[in-house]
Amino acid sequence: MQNIDLLFLLLGAVLVLAMHAGFAFLELGTVRHKNQVNALSKILSDFSISAIAYFFIGYYIAYGQHFFHSGTELAAQHGYNLMRCFFLLTFAAAVPAIISGGIAERAKMRPQAIATLFLVGLVYPFIEGLIWNNNFHFQDQLQRFFGAPFHDFAGSVVVHAVGGWMALAAVLLLGARHGRYRKDGAVSAHPPSSIPFLALGSWILIVGWFGFNVMSAQRVDAISGLVAINSLMAMVGGTLTANLMGKNDPGFLHNGPLAGLVAICAGSDIVHPIGALVIGAIAGILFVKLFTYTQNKLKVDDVLGVWPMHGVCGAFGGIAAGVFGQSWLGGLGHVSFLAQCIGTLIAIIIAFSGSFLIYAVLKASIGIRLSQEDEYRGADLSIHRISANAEESKF
Repeated sequence: MQNIDLLFLLLGAVLVLAMHAGFAFLELGTVRHKNQVNALSKILSDFSISAIAYFFIGYYIAYGQHFFHSGTELAAQHGYNLMRCFFLLTFAAAVPAIISGGIAERAKMRPQAIATLFLVGLVYPFIEGLIWNNNFHFQDQLQRFFGAPFHDFAGSVVVHAVGGWMALAAVLLLGARHGRYRKDGAVSAHPPSSIPFLALGSWILIVGWFGFNVMSAQRVDAISGLVAINSLMAMVGGTLTANLMGKNDPGFLHNGPLAGLVAICAGSDIVHPIGALVIGAIAGILFVKLFTYTQNKLKVDDVLGVWPMHGVCGAFGGIAAGVFGQSWLGGLGHVSFLAQCIGTLIAIIIAFSGSFLIYAVLKASIGIRLSQEDEYRGADLSIHRISANAEESKF
């Protein structure tokens, strides 16, 4: 059975690892052509830094286990603990991948690499340990006062809301791209460079998400078809409402399923499939409405809309689990609405404040954004000295 669980975790880790290609292509297709190389480079670079940070520091903070043992000890039980670390690392690395979409087109790479090191090594695992490992008896206290612990099966809050609110802090400190908002109040449009690449990124994420959700069981005997069908229902619900509210805009259409999947993570193991469909549908509406409002009214230049997508839809998913998970709505029960609200709020406060502190220190010390000239040339030529098409690489 141990070997089967090991293989189960490996397949899950590979599926979630593949989602990082989805993050990369989603960003590549959304940013302007002069920033496509940078979009691909950031995701791979940040994943590598995340692996170091989580393996050596983050996993210990979250679960109290480290790997400074002999090879014999590490290989015990066929290296099950190592495989579990690999699986959970792919979740942790999603946080900087989420942030990358918000700060696209004007962020320096080295400061972002440093931010990734601290966020994945310290801030994210602190939240992960509170919720998924009951560190500091966090879940025990919620159980004591509200009759149920905070429920987040696959990370609507732990991964997505945390990543989205961390991204918002970075976006606010970075400021908008030059020329995005004019003095007369007009908003300059920066349309996606490639709808096919954006759609490809969305599809890769959709497929990988079934590993993200279903394999969060972490054991073969705990796998549930309910998680799979709920993920599917939320995905299609988000797709349909985002397409409707977005008036057939392909950018909204291909982000809609992701909004639904973000929202269903928390309660995918306890809600009824009809409840999952409703959760996904609401998330699709939230994303479209808040993306437009954030960009045009609040004038927050969140390039991929990662705060509405992950920050808001993730928080909504955490709270929605406390509603649609109730037995009187067809759910499995054993969940508290108040515990869901408090757990979500605490995670958001820690994520936003931790991220704001890290990016504020980096901004004051080494700077976090490209110069106006480098931004105008594009991150591809300014940072990587090459464009997506080599014949255009003039520098």
